[in-house]
Amino acid sequence: MVTGYLHADYARSLSEFGTPRKLTRSGGWILERQIPSSPYRDGMGCYPLFCCQDWSKLHVDLNDFRDVLITLSLVTDPFGDFDLEYLNKFFDLVIPFKRHYIADLSMPTNKFVHKKWRQNARKAKKQGVYIEKCEEPKKLISEWDSLYKCLIDRHNIKGIRAFSRRSFAKQLNIPGLVMFRALFQNKAIGAMLWYVQEEVAYAHLLALSPLGYELKASYGLYDISFDYFSEDNKVHWLNLGAGAGIKDNGKDGLSRFKKGWSNGTRTAYFCGRIFNKKKYLEIVKSKGSGNTDYFPAYRMGEFV
Repeated sequence: MVTGYLHADYARSLSEFGTPRKLTRSGGWILERQIPSSPYRDGMGCYPLFCCQDWSKLHVDLNDFRDVLITLSLVTDPFGDFDLEYLNKFFDLVIPFKRHYIADLSMPTNKFVHKKWRQNARKAKKQGVYIEKCEEPKKLISEWDSLYKCLIDRHNIKGIRAFSRRSFAKQLNIPGLVMFRALFQNKAIGAMLWYVQEEVAYAHLLALSPLGYELKASYGLYDISFDYFSEDNKVHWLNLGAGAGIKDNGKDGLSRFKKGWSNGTRTAYFCGRIFNKKKYLEIVKSKGSGNTDYFPAYRMGEFV
């Protein structure tokens, strides 16, 4: 069964930012986009990760876009079944992007989860924070959207990362979704979304109200998630995602938080392909954006 980021509805949930296109052989999805002030189009992998069912067929799928797209950019699934030699054969750019913090649940969690993190989870519980698994996430769309707006305001999130209510309406109904919510005095103060794909559960999003931050509800949400996925060997791995920002130095608060729950890392790679170099250079020149390491150069700053 196709679940999580591999499901068609996940790509469709991002349709405000491009037209979903299925890669029929590999089973992945990309978004096809109009290049601003240009008659041409380019493609990007779905945010936050490009996943596919058969990585060995990806290069064949990309050949179909040689006369359709100018460029393609994507960030690989850290659990993707590929090697760098393979990617370098058909991408013009393959660079380490971010380390994702992971938890190998074949090891008892009390052997690697930071003791203070567990203490914070217990403290939240003692203060009256109650964590529950949501049996029908789609019925909580208004509650979740309100919590996520707190995250948007707190971190000034824009663009594709500022998922709309319309987007969430699809995401909360995708097979493989697991949702937990944090309650205080019967009011939601936080929630966390996971997507399960085969042996991996991906931490998709976590959002808190101001009171949720104050009561450290995030620790309770992670704690119950680890207990849930560890029970009965539901999955082998948890992908907790990467730290904040573009620079991957591991020093930001989010990185420190995730590191405390992890016992390893895996690297996600940024990959770029130029299908038509002549037109690509023409577009870059017309926009005066040649002096940058950003790819594609003509979209410099789009996710800032």
